Formats: sequence, structure tokens, C-alpha cells
Amino acid sequence: MDAWKDGKLYKGKDLTVSAYDHGFLYGLGFFETFRTYEGQLFLWDEHWCRLSRALADFRITMPYDKETIASAVKELTKANNNEDGYFRLNISAGIHDIGLQPTEYDKPTVILFRKALHVVPRGTEKTAVWLETTRNSPESLIRHKSHHYANNVQARFEVKSLASLEGIFLTSDGFVAEGITSNVFWVKDGQIYTPSLQTGILAGITRDWLILNSATPVHEGLYTQGMLEDADEVFITNAVQEIVPITSIGDKRFLGNKGPVYMTLHEAYVLQIQEERIDR
Repeated sequence: MDAWKDGKLYKGKDLTVSAYDHGFLYGLGFFETFRTYEGQLFLWDEHWCRLSRALADFRITMPYDKETIASAVKELTKANNNEDGYFRLNISAGIHDIGLQPTEYDKPTVILFRKALHVVPRGTEKTAVWLETTRNSPESLIRHKSHHYANNVQARFEVKSLASLEGIFLTSDGFVAEGITSNVFWVKDGQIYTPSLQTGILAGITRDWLILNSATPVHEGLYTQGMLEDADEVFITNAVQEIVPITSIGDKRFLGNKGPVYMTLHEAYVLQIQEERIDR
């Protein structure tokens, strides 16, 4: 089975969404992507809270609680031979007539998608490039993980494969922002840096975890391309790939998976995954 919708499991070919859904008509929808570890969700409360903030911001009422969605994850996992999966929880605004009449959305379309998880060995390195596409501004005061994804799609056209290469955005003011599908960190002289949310980047769940759990304080600010290129270590984060070491950006070389800060942080991340599995 490929998805869960309204309490039922579906094959992808049998899943439908109305052409009158405002997620289709106006791009009004939000999502979270995450994976399981031996069937268990990691940092699920954090994902749920971020999604809830986005839904509240756009007056979308979520008809299911987080326990129901967690149970749906288990259903899909069981239906797929108990194999861990890559999940996307998608809340689209729901069916309304053409036009911007609604002042709230109380019947959204909720779909939990699942696909096979492509597990890459931890420590697998990537390279990166600077994108010509400029990072756009958020759709509200902060950036939500929303259907407004054309900026990311346009940037994706610049790279051959996201499996081995990440593209890094700059803002219109020339400050380092984020990757196409990741947040960016770097280390210089033992100090850790990452762009501030002021740049309009997504507040990534793994980004937040790293900031909260790093033994070394993480500096958040407005940083130039040259400051990142002068780093000793560079790594990117997202919930599915965890923490990924970067070996180069153009002709600038970094320590990659031999970086001591990267190794320490990723080890701590994996340890917490293991501890949460044991606690459950």
C-alpha cells in the first residue's frame, strides 16, 4: 500500500484528489516528511508542532490528532512487510468553489504517503554548488513547509542529481540561506554557524535538534558566501538523510566525513534515535 486517507489504505493508482481542492487551485497546503526507524517515528512531536503552526496560520482545521496519524504510519508499515519507509503527511486545504471565498478551511484533504526508504550508509558524502536561483521570500512571517515549492523545483533543475549533490541558495541580499532540501551548517576554528531564520529559511526539525543538542553553541546570523567557503567543515541536515557531510562547494574543499564536529554531532543524533526506540 502506498498511502492512507480517511482511515483507509490505498494503492497510488487508486488515490484521488478533487480538482476543486484549494491545494490544487491555489497551492494552499502543507506537509511534513519523515522516516521510521524499526517502525518508530523520530522527533514526531516536533514535526507535529511545526505542521500545526502552519495550519493555524492559514486557518486549516486538522481533523486528526497526532496519535491517529502515528497509527496510520504503523498501518502502512505493517502493510509493507514491516519495512521502514519514507513518509509525507500532506494536508491540502480542501474542496471549495473557484475563488477566494473561504475565511477558514474546516474540511482539508489529509493524505499520508509512503514510499520505499532508500537507506544510504551514514557518513556518505555529498558535494554542493551555489545556485543561480535566488531563495524567494516566505509566504508569511515565517517559512512553512508548504505547497509553494516552485522556487525549490526551479533550483532542482540546476543540479543533475540530489542523491550526490546539493544546491545552496543565497538570498536576494547575497546571504547564505539553505539547500534545496536541507539546512546548512559549517564549522570554522571549532565554532559552528548556520543561517538565521531571518534569511527566510525553513526551521528544519533536524536543524532545531542540532542547535539544541550541540555541545558547542551554534551561531545563527547573516553570513556571506565567502564566510561559508572559508569553513573547515560543512554539513547539511534533513529528517530523512539525517546529517550529511559536504566535501566541496565548487573548488573549495572541506573535511567531509572526517570532520570532528560532524562526527560528534551525527554520533549524538544516532544515539538519541536508539534511545527513543528503547524507551518505546
